[in-house]
Amino acid sequence: MFTGLVEEMGKVVNISKKATGLGITIKGDKVVEKAKIGDSIAVNGVCLTVTEISGNTFTADVMYETIERSGLKRITVGEAVNLEKSLTLMTFLGGHLVMGDVDSEAKIISIVPKGIAKLYKFQLEEKHRQNIKYVVEKGRVTIDGASLTIIDVDDDLGAFSVSLIPHTLENITLGKKKIGDFVNIETDLFGKYVEKILKFNNFENNDNEKKSKLTMEFLQKNGF
Repeated sequence: MFTGLVEEMGKVVNISKKATGLGITIKGDKVVEKAKIGDSIAVNGVCLTVTEISGNTFTADVMYETIERSGLKRITVGEAVNLEKSLTLMTFLGGHLVMGDVDSEAKIISIVPKGIAKLYKFQLEEKHRQNIKYVVEKGRVTIDGASLTIIDVDDDLGAFSVSLIPHTLENITLGKKKIGDFVNIETDLFGKYVEKILKFNNFENNDNEKKSKLTMEFLQKNGF
């Protein structure tokens, strides 16, 4: 689990193809300093397990499901990536609870200066556009591993916007991206749990209605 507060921008130094997916080696001074084999590090919001550490680099394996869902399928040697070590009970929770399980990608469709900030608008990829139901105004979303506040949502387009100040733009990879680029999106976990609970509550209510012949109409007809 993570907070969505990026610790540093690392750099991809090697990519190797494997039968099970990809092996990615990344330079990251801060996260490697505190890491050991088996630890979790979020790379652009994707939770990866450290399999090797050498100097100020770490290596992780990426399985096909992760490659398909995220922008790691486009990653290149030399590319900057957002890095965050998994949180502990002593970690300051300044963002929100992030799982490191990317839902889908989104495309940057506009970047508009607004005072000292820049307004970035994203559109979810079409096959996962239903995930816009988990995106709410003034809620949180994880973009390439960074916890950001949503300022508006367009449900019909499957689009939403965030506003970034210069300090944020300098310290996460989003500041290096342009219109047409893709980012990893993880929506808020709590909305998914609420949806699941409501779904099963409806199932239970429907089942009870089918199994039971005791209805308000029956009671009224029989003098109750």
